[in-house]
This record gives sequence, C-alpha cells and structure tokens, in this order.
Amino acid sequence: MKEIKLTSTNFDEEVLKNKETIIVDFYADWCGPCRAMGPVLEEVADENKVRLGKINIDEEDRLAERFNVMSIPTIIVYKNGEPAKTYVGVTPKEKILEDLK
Repeated sequence: MKEIKLTSTNFDEEVLKNKETIIVDFYADWCGPCRAMGPVLEEVADENKVRLGKINIDEEDRLAERFNVMSIPTIIVYKNGEPAKTYVGVTPKEKILEDLK
C-alpha cells in the first residue's frame, strides 16, 4: 500500500471525506517509538489492503492540535471518515490487526 503524506491541506479530503479505511500515524522523525511503529503500520496496511497516512507533527503542528495529539506515536484508524480506534504509544501489531476486523 502506498503511504500518503497528510497535511492540513489534504487531510479532510483524504481522510474525512474518503470512505476507505485509513490508518493515520501522527509521528516525528526524532521519536524512537514512532520509528519502531513505522514498519509495523506498513505491514498492517499491506496485509489488510488499507491506506496509511503519515502526519509529521513537527511540520503539521496544527493538525496535531486539531486532533488533541498530546503524545506520539498516536495512531487513529478511520473508517467511513470517522475515527474508529485510537492507539497512543507502541502498540502490538496483533492488537491493531484484531481491531481492524
């Protein structure tokens, strides 16, 4: 699955108005747990044929603020344009896979 760089310009169109499931990853390049979750989220997206959107909070602080992201990584799964599940911190792949069903 192709990774989508989400910004304040394209977020609503790519996530809220799109009815496909998308995993949204709020991260920062300097964040160790974020780097650990990156490959896990890519695998989950590939295995489930869902989109993966990435938001670098250092570049998109307004989006982080808009969604009350206080800790990273914060991962929000959107289904039908609505948040379905939120994870904060390192989350086991199995847990995310279970929740996607």
